[in-house]
Amino acid sequence: MSSKDWIGYQALVDRAFRTVVREALQHVAKGGMMGNHHFYINYDTQAPGVVISDALRSQHPVDLTIVIQNQFWDLKIFDDAFEVGLSFNKMPEVLRIPFAAIKQFSDPSQKFGFQFQTGTALAPATKPAPPPPKPDPETPPGPKDPTVVSLDRFRKK
Repeated sequence: MSSKDWIGYQALVDRAFRTVVREALQHVAKGGMMGNHHFYINYDTQAPGVVISDALRSQHPVDLTIVIQNQFWDLKIFDDAFEVGLSFNKMPEVLRIPFAAIKQFSDPSQKFGFQFQTGTALAPATKPAPPPPKPDPETPPGPKDPTVVSLDRFRKK
């Protein structure tokens, strides 16, 4: 028997893994690719914020896997995306890929990789409805439906 995940564990895990991708790319942007490390990054070419040429998008209308290993340039890392220059059929391209668009990441040299859950990219964890406000201890409890009372009733006649 499973219950609703009010904490949103999968979204938390996806965000943590996207941070791993960002930090691995930052490491490469600062010091270059070292040793046998190389990255396979599969991403959704239709995701918001993805910038690729129309020609490349028409060849890869759903997703694209890029390899960052030896021949790349101008790797720039931002809070929500990265940019990289790569060649496709000897044609240079500069790609901008939001971290939220990434579907899979791997570094085969380390037998390391993971796949993101569709739709949980950077979505905030689902939150339950807030509890009703607690009554103010200074205010006495009263009827749920307010009653209008005429002050004439209490005046001395």
